[in-house]
Amino acid sequence: MDDESGTVFLIDDDAGVRDSLTLLLSLKGVRTQPFANAESFIETYRPDWSGCVLTDLRMPGMTGLELQAVLRERQVEVPVVVLTAHGDVATARAALKNGAFDFLEKPIDDVMLIEVLRNALRADRARRTAASSRSSADARIERLTGREREVLALITAGHQNREIATQLGISPRTVEVHKARIMEKLECDSLAQLIRMNLAG
Repeated sequence: MDDESGTVFLIDDDAGVRDSLTLLLSLKGVRTQPFANAESFIETYRPDWSGCVLTDLRMPGMTGLELQAVLRERQVEVPVVVLTAHGDVATARAALKNGAFDFLEKPIDDVMLIEVLRNALRADRARRTAASSRSSADARIERLTGREREVLALITAGHQNREIATQLGISPRTVEVHKARIMEKLECDSLAQLIRMNLAG
C-alpha cells in the first residue's frame, strides 16, 4: 500500500489490542494512528485527513456507536469500521444503520481485516476525488454570466438552440455564441460532457 492510501485511525481502549493491530497493519504497509478513546480522536481529527476509522464498540466514555453519531452530526464522512468482541445482531444493525462501512467481530481473521480496511481506504479516496471534482466544477460554473447560466439551464433541460432563442428573446446565432463561451469556460469538449457536469453540480 502506498503512502497516498490514507491512514487507519485505530480507536481502542485496550493498549494490547492497539499495539498488536498497529504492528499487524504496519507489517502490511498500512499507516496507523492509534487513539485510546473516541474523545481524543474527535478532538484531534481534521477534515483534510484521509483514511478510515477502525473503532472498538464498547469503550469507557464515548462508545463506537456514539462516535458514529458525533461524526454524522459534524458531517464527517470518513468510513467507519466497527470491531467488537461483543457483537450481536442488534448492535451490528445499529452500527450499519448509522452508516458503518463494516462490522467485524473479534477475534478477526487478519486477511479479512486487511481487505475490509483497504476497501474502506479506497472508498475514502473515491469520495475525496468526487468531492474535489465537484468543487472544481462549481468553481468553473461561477465564471458564467447570468445569461450564460440561463442558456446552460435550458441546454441541460434538453432544449434546442431555436427553442432557447425563442424563450430568451435572442437569435439562434447568439445562443451558439453563448454555448461556445460556456463550453470554453467549463472546459468541456462535448455537449454530453457539459450536460453531465451541470447535472452533477
